[in-house]
Amino acid sequence: MSAEHASALQTVQLRLEQFYELERAPDVLEFVRTGGNGCRETLLLRQTGDALELALVLPPASTAVCELGNAVSDRLLQLIEGVSHFVYIAERARTGLQATRLELELQAEVDKFVVLALDSGGFEGTGGFRRARVRSLHGELYQRVRFLHPANSEAGKRYRLANELAARFVRHLLTRAEPVGIRQILRRFYRLGQMDKIRLAQAA
Repeated sequence: MSAEHASALQTVQLRLEQFYELERAPDVLEFVRTGGNGCRETLLLRQTGDALELALVLPPASTAVCELGNAVSDRLLQLIEGVSHFVYIAERARTGLQATRLELELQAEVDKFVVLALDSGGFEGTGGFRRARVRSLHGELYQRVRFLHPANSEAGKRYRLANELAARFVRHLLTRAEPVGIRQILRRFYRLGQMDKIRLAQAA
């Protein structure tokens, strides 16, 4: 793994943990495995008694696709999604809460926006949102997308539902004027279970 790839992974983990005010999880680098060409991001889980084993498999990545300031790319989104899954499972294990596959995918779709909007200064700038940038980002993440699984498959339905719910939820956030209020909603959303996440997104 290149130094740039490792740095991008750790940066995403730190941004998520700081933004959501989470306790530090183990370093994601200790759990990353690089897959072969053509592989997709996969979080492997195995629970034996009270022990939880994790491995995050990511496709090979060059410096160009790991720089968070670059244009959105498929491999960058896989990197963010993988770290999102890892941090979420670590936090759920720490708090003794369960997580479903849909819940993981929905949170990851929201986390992609959080990580990339934070990088653009969208949440932290003194002028509030850079609205042109974050609205463009919304289109890149939730509208101009391609699904790999057929629409009638279990995975296909799950990914499409997660995308739809995240799109509605984030679009609603973009209508709010105060960055502080947006941060509070996102932090509350993070700690909800699946049904409450869905209800909040559908109400948006």
